[in-house]
Parts: sequence; C-alpha cells; structure tokens
Amino acid sequence: MQRGHLHPISSLVRQSNKVFFDMGFSLEDGPLIESEWYNFDALNVPKDHPARDMQDTFFLKPQINAGNTQINAKNTPTLLRTHTSNVQIRYMESQIKKGIQPPYRIVSMGKVFRNEATDMGHESEFFQIEALAIGEDVTLAHLKGTLTRFFKEIFSSSDGAASVGVRFRPSFFPFTEPSVEVDMRLVGEHVPEKLRDKWMEMGGAGMVHPNVLKNSGVDSKKYQGFAFGFGIDRLAMIKWGIDDIRLMHSADLRFINQF
Repeated sequence: MQRGHLHPISSLVRQSNKVFFDMGFSLEDGPLIESEWYNFDALNVPKDHPARDMQDTFFLKPQINAGNTQINAKNTPTLLRTHTSNVQIRYMESQIKKGIQPPYRIVSMGKVFRNEATDMGHESEFFQIEALAIGEDVTLAHLKGTLTRFFKEIFSSSDGAASVGVRFRPSFFPFTEPSVEVDMRLVGEHVPEKLRDKWMEMGGAGMVHPNVLKNSGVDSKKYQGFAFGFGIDRLAMIKWGIDDIRLMHSADLRFINQF
C-alpha cells in the first residue's frame, strides 16, 4: 500500500510547533472571520491605514442567523483576518479576564487572507506564523535569540546543522515600537549553494506597542514584550527550493508526492 505524504505546510506547522513548545510557548488559535477591533483597532492600526482599504482586505457583509437577527449585534464590520495577530489580542484579553497576569508566551499558526494579485511569490490566502512573549524584562535580545534558535532548528537537516545569522533592519509597524524587518542567512557546507551565505528577508517583528498592551488589558507600564510574524509558505519555499507559491495550494498530487 502506498503511503500518503504530508503537505509541506503541514510538515512545517508540526515542526514549528515542536520548536516553540521546547522554548516554552503554547499554541493558540483564533477565528478566521474577525471584527475590525481585533484585526485592526486593538493592534493600533489607524482608521486611515491603507491595509483597511477594500483593495487589501476582504470585508464581509453582515450575516443573518435563523432568528433573522444579525450575528454581529454591534454591526461592526467583519472581515477575513489579514494576519494571525488577532490571536494575540484575544489571548491576552482572555488571560486578564481570568486574572492571569504575564508572563505570556504563545505562538499561533493559521491561514490569513489578503486581497492582492497572485503571482509566483504572492497568494491571496496563505499561512502565517506569529509569536508573542510578554513579561517584565523582555528585550529585543530575547527576540533575536528566539528567532535564531527557530531558524536553526527549521533549517537543520539529517546531513548536518546549518549556522544561522539573524539581523534586524529598522522599519515601522503600527503594533510594534521599535519595529524591525528580520533578515536571515544560512551558512554551512550542507546548505544548498543558492541559499548559502545570502541574506533573505523573512518578516516583521518588534517590541509590542504600549497601546496594544493597553487595548488587551495588560499594564503597559509594568510589562513589555516582543512579537514577530512571517509566512509559513515562504519558509517552505526556502527550505525545499519551491519556485512558485501557487503550487502549494494547487492540490496537484505530483507536487505533494515529492514530500
């Protein structure tokens, strides 16, 4: 009997979860259909931010239940989440309601949606991984150490471990301050030549903005923390040398059978 094959996304989700579990992070999940509050407002995204425009976000019409009343009683616009950061807000909010103060360490992995053109490097739906760490003494050094260990574990192979370099470049995101772009470099004789010793942009990160902590009910004067996020699809493309992101959502068995 022929064995089935794990999709590369599923494989990376399992591997990533194990890496973060070993570092003390718990796996959390959240809804795909979200309100503007959890997707934008609570994350300190301004009302006039371009990400809210129809060309970037899939907004949904109000849904009606069997009783002919709106599911969304406040009539707040709903949308397909554009990132998994909504999980961070919901988690912190739920912990505060339970009377549980930081430290918090969570990671979330799931599908997100962007209303953008599809090409070899972009899809309108893809998978994202985000992590959040909140405490009294969390710094950018902890963020860099966490990312370095994660990338090293992900890109190590049976042939040998890769040496990983991580660097930060200044950037801007509404939900972090300071904000950084994260670059990664793989070094080692077992690293494919086209990837070896080359800096690759992986995603965004930074220290959680005090307004985000306040919106979640966390004391921003006592606690601080880091957050980062990047696409799992992009990780898979780098790890296995996949040239076209659209292949991962094609349901083509010839592609899956390679894994």
